[in-house]
Amino acid sequence: MDDSPRPHAESGERQQATMLEQMGGLSGLVSSTLPVLVLVPVNSKYGLGPALGAAVGVALAVLIWRVVRRENIQPAVSGFIGVAICAAIAWMMGDAKGYFAYGIWYSLIAGSAFVISVIVRWPLVGLIWRGINGEDQRWRTNRRAVRAFNIATIAWAVVFLARFGIQQWLYVHDATNALGYTRIAMGWPLTAIVVLITVWSVRDANRAEGKTHGA
Repeated sequence: MDDSPRPHAESGERQQATMLEQMGGLSGLVSSTLPVLVLVPVNSKYGLGPALGAAVGVALAVLIWRVVRRENIQPAVSGFIGVAICAAIAWMMGDAKGYFAYGIWYSLIAGSAFVISVIVRWPLVGLIWRGINGEDQRWRTNRRAVRAFNIATIAWAVVFLARFGIQQWLYVHDATNALGYTRIAMGWPLTAIVVLITVWSVRDANRAEGKTHGA
């Protein structure tokens, strides 16, 4: 019996690895929750200023750690900038819940964009994935490929819009602690699930187009 790996299996593994690498790997997904994990208890005990300082400090520590280990620093840089923006908003508002405002409204905008892209038959997952891999957009002429990318795009839209709906409700009701824990719960765990759905969609689209290699 031939025990050599199948091309599609290798393709899926490469696709999943590439997506995880772009988000900083599993450690990047986990470390992205650390600023929030620090913010909530420090704010409860010491107040807004120390909490924001702690969150920014943790994000900076993650960035330095990646630089020292010579890992991909792009996710850490983006994460640090995001934390700094969120902290600045919270500082200007004088309320820790302001830290979450940027992420809440970003989720609404992103979710809406994903929904619209499906409606106009330009699913964003297909556009983004084929774009970052330097491929053309001829997949749009293949109905099965479009359907596969639609599924992944809708999955991302559901995650973004669910984050907005739930977190905006907590925000309006000033449930800062619950907002922080919900942000973590709806962060990398949901992202990991939707990445798996995206990997499946990419593989199905590739099969529809007769591709046997990784995208």
